[in-house]
Amino acid sequence: EVNGETWLVTAVSMGNPHCVTFGKKSECDVGGIVVGEMDLAAIGPAFEAHPCFTAKTNTEFTEVVSRSYLKMRVWERGAGATLACGTGACATVVAAVLEGRTERACTVELPGGPLEIEWRAADNRVIMTGPAEMVFSGVISP
Repeated sequence: EVNGETWLVTAVSMGNPHCVTFGKKSECDVGGIVVGEMDLAAIGPAFEAHPCFTAKTNTEFTEVVSRSYLKMRVWERGAGATLACGTGACATVVAAVLEGRTERACTVELPGGPLEIEWRAADNRVIMTGPAEMVFSGVISP
């Protein structure tokens, strides 16, 4: 239970802790989360500091668009809402496959851009493919 509501979650480790949710119990019965309508600042901190996660957790709020396309927003522990999270996208696909929501290869749409994620059955590896772009440059004065 988070903020008085029951959420369905799947905990996944990618070397760091992730809590993936496709919605509240009531939402999952009627399609789940619509990430564009979420107030991440209102719910993210409650997941991050939930007593189930003694070292805090990253939380991925995920909308299933199709069996190969997900939309995701992330609340990162210690950082808050971010534009993207590679390990979070990987954890999301693993959770979606475990829950029977998607195929093993998916596009995950994040505010910072899409990532291609594949959880390979042959060797159990999760492969992430996506762009690397410069978003900032600067000079540090001594």
